[in-house]
Amino acid sequence: MVDPLPPETEKYFDVCQEKLGMVPNVLRAYAFDIDKLNAFTGMYNDLMLAGSGLTKLEREMIAVVVSAVNRCFYCLTAHGAAVRALSGDPKLGEMLVMNWRVADLDTRQHAMLHFAEKMTKASSEITEEDRQALRDAGFSDRDIWDIANVAGFFNMTNRVASATDMRPNDDYHAEAR
Repeated sequence: MVDPLPPETEKYFDVCQEKLGMVPNVLRAYAFDIDKLNAFTGMYNDLMLAGSGLTKLEREMIAVVVSAVNRCFYCLTAHGAAVRALSGDPKLGEMLVMNWRVADLDTRQHAMLHFAEKMTKASSEITEEDRQALRDAGFSDRDIWDIANVAGFFNMTNRVASATDMRPNDDYHAEAR
């Protein structure tokens, strides 16, 4: 981590501490290079928090399913906690971590997670039929763009987290149980 942190970064970390009760370790890990931290947080905030036809919960569900395929300890822990908190259902978070197919999902969620999983395992095999299945479940082409971008982002971050032995904050383990 850069020492001292630039004032803008300190302020961002203070907001995290206030809202989350912690500064996520992923942010601390990226803080060795403020430009990379800013790029990471900018993309994350845009994909996960900005306006979208996808709910915050749906975006977190994608993060968990992608992370389950990739076996990313950091993201399974952090985003599993987010699914539990946003859904109010601790079992849903656990089901998505272990096997999303056992969860009681609606048609829309099932189609979305099937697409995210296929994109993670075999993106070159996605066809118009896969995109049409999302449209048939009620997603717009813009929503499909968002699903693909959230899944793509977590495929990248999973690989970085695993390769660098990034560990989740201990607080995530007990959240929303």
